[in-house]
Amino acid sequence: MAKATKSQSKIIEKKRIEHILITQPKPESDKSPYFDLAKKYNVELEFFPFIRVEGLNAKEFRKQKLDISDFSAVILVSRNAVDHFFRICEELKFKVSQDMKYFCVTEAVALYLQKFILYRKRKVFFSADGTTEGLMDVLQKYKDRERFMLPVSENTKNDLSPLLINKGFTFSEAVLYRTVSNEVQNVMKKGHDVIVFFSPFSVDTLFHNDPKYKQNGTLIGAFGHTTSKAVEDAGLKLTIKAPAPNTPSMVAALEQLLGETNKKAE
Repeated sequence: MAKATKSQSKIIEKKRIEHILITQPKPESDKSPYFDLAKKYNVELEFFPFIRVEGLNAKEFRKQKLDISDFSAVILVSRNAVDHFFRICEELKFKVSQDMKYFCVTEAVALYLQKFILYRKRKVFFSADGTTEGLMDVLQKYKDRERFMLPVSENTKNDLSPLLINKGFTFSEAVLYRTVSNEVQNVMKKGHDVIVFFSPFSVDTLFHNDPKYKQNGTLIGAFGHTTSKAVEDAGLKLTIKAPAPNTPSMVAALEQLLGETNKKAE
């Protein structure tokens, strides 16, 4: 039998992708770019959240002995952080000052604040490139003027706190929510060509439900540095990584991959 040529080998290596598991809830809007991607490349997307977030109640928050009125600014690294900051304020019957400043890791998180505040009348800032380093550039200008609260998840390491400590910021972490694993055995039985993770906790959930999990050729994608590190620390091969210079979103990263493996649907 004749040996495969180099070009044929590349084709063999890059088999067509048909099933992608997104470890997040299904988008509420039909206009999500994920659905456009699925149609364009004729792939099946399955959305199944590997984790869920539960808020700490007022009694649990008070044990941290933090007074929200002591802070002049809040740093928000996700929509969960936004949701639970305002939730705990409501539970505590604390009226947030109109002078409170909001520093967000992305413009999307900043715009999400409109659900809770009159956006134009408040002071809202965000990272120009959606990275932690970009957010630090913004925060540095206010380092000596503000006392910052950083809402975080229970028992979770984040990229930002070490940087704030190293730069001498006055800030306190406020644990406002915890992440809980969902049962994923049934969805994992289906088999997928690609699994995409958005949180280190989702990677933990995978092995919590199946300690002997083997990748066996499944392509793994990760969004964010901490998620990518969790994938690699777990001994998995990481193929799809975002954000990156040419792929700022996971949709863009998946499109790049599908452009190499799948022909556009007719």
